[in-house]
Amino acid sequence: MESSEGLNRHQVGHLPTVFYIPNFISPDHETVLLDNIYKAPVSKWKSLKNRRLQNWGGIVHEKGLLPQDLPIWLTNITKKIGQETSLYPAPINHVLINEYLLDQGIMPHQDGPAYFPVVAILSLGSPVVMDFTPHSRLKSCADQLTEKVDDKDSNGTTHHPHPFSILLMPRSLLIFKDEAYSGYLHGISDNSLQFYEQAVNKTEVQNCLLETENATVKVNRDHSSFERTNTRVSLTCRLVPKVHKHLFRH
Repeated sequence: MESSEGLNRHQVGHLPTVFYIPNFISPDHETVLLDNIYKAPVSKWKSLKNRRLQNWGGIVHEKGLLPQDLPIWLTNITKKIGQETSLYPAPINHVLINEYLLDQGIMPHQDGPAYFPVVAILSLGSPVVMDFTPHSRLKSCADQLTEKVDDKDSNGTTHHPHPFSILLMPRSLLIFKDEAYSGYLHGISDNSLQFYEQAVNKTEVQNCLLETENATVKVNRDHSSFERTNTRVSLTCRLVPKVHKHLFRH
């Protein structure tokens, strides 16, 4: 089990509540997960405008979760996340699986109040850049009351809320919580061309990105962007604290 101090080794960027863990799973585990995802019945897929997804764990309602048991191949990974991060007060009970083709992304959004404010995203397949943008209310407060809402690091240095990006490599785990969860929007551009020059973890993953060339990406010569050449699949793992087995009964 990873201690809080151990998890802090993976903190990236100016916010103390964003963590990036490379190679969280092995290539073999990635293959097993992808095999199970694509073995799911066609009816399990829901097609949206710019991607398709699978919902596991039940229906999330404003009053809580109408639960369904997760399959063992998903509980294996959710248990690993829970044990190695120690961030959840109960077992993860909901997993959303998104499939992104080469030029597909997701608009900036927040995950909402139904979930415990910790999200873990496991990336499979192609690398991608996830962008974080301060919520408009955070920007507004920062303009009016700078010293009160600005983030300060352990040295007391003041940070203005500002956008940042994280480069997500295959088999990596991204975790964000608290102010990164509630004060920022996160999204992925609808573009096969992904810019990572400003990624807060660029130094850590630069070599890994170059090693994936010809497999899932084509890195541009200036090392500031890359072309996605393969599908990305993500597992968004969350805890819905309120579970109602008879939610819709009167």
